Amino acid sequence: MKPDLRVLPDVAEMSLRAAEATVATINGAVRVAGRCSLVLAGGSTPRMLYGLLASQFRAQVPWEHVHVFWGDERYVPPGDPRSNYGMAKEALLDHVPCPAANIHPMPTDLATADLAAWAYEATLRNHFRGDWPRFDLVLLGLGGEGHTASLFPGSPALAEKKRWVMAVEAPAAPPVRLTLTLRALTRAAVVYFLVAGQAKASALCQTLGTSPDGSRYPASGLVLESGTVTWWADSEAGAPLIR
Repeated sequence: MKPDLRVLPDVAEMSLRAAEATVATINGAVRVAGRCSLVLAGGSTPRMLYGLLASQFRAQVPWEHVHVFWGDERYVPPGDPRSNYGMAKEALLDHVPCPAANIHPMPTDLATADLAAWAYEATLRNHFRGDWPRFDLVLLGLGGEGHTASLFPGSPALAEKKRWVMAVEAPAAPPVRLTLTLRALTRAAVVYFLVAGQAKASALCQTLGTSPDGSRYPASGLVLESGTVTWWADSEAGAPLIR
């Protein structure tokens, strides 16, 4: 099946269209189930989308029914500028009426990252009563080498069949991280990848190619059981795929 790739002229237009779709997806989930589980991405690419949700689209989201989770986290304090939670808090969560009890950051204050991974898995299992979580919407990015969340090439979290959350060593700074496992993401109802910049163009081409290699480009290994995946890209990242 051909990937659902939407290439927009620039990051601003990409963020706007992805924000519109995010609002529609959240509202759809709330209408059906009374609540929405939203997984946020880290990195710099989603910052503009978060800003739009916090301003232009703030009143269109039923924030009291939204539960916020994270796909991965650097094992640093929340106030560290590298913290995914800290970025989302600054750009989005400090500006919307989402109840504090609905915000579920990955803990980074336990003695070891592995203990923190088990703690976050307990949080997820308390929210999702099934064998695996079923997130309503997962926002993800794409690294220049094809990673997503903190699922890098060769990560044990790619092949894990039982755990929902793992501590991993990433070939990037800071190396100690928490991440949802690939299996934990496959039950999601909707996944939006946000990809921007020429540095991501090659990885995007490889990930969406006719014969993607999930071991080298982990994002290509995210095949949902019954959900939908949409790739939002700016022209610098996506142009090679539409020529």
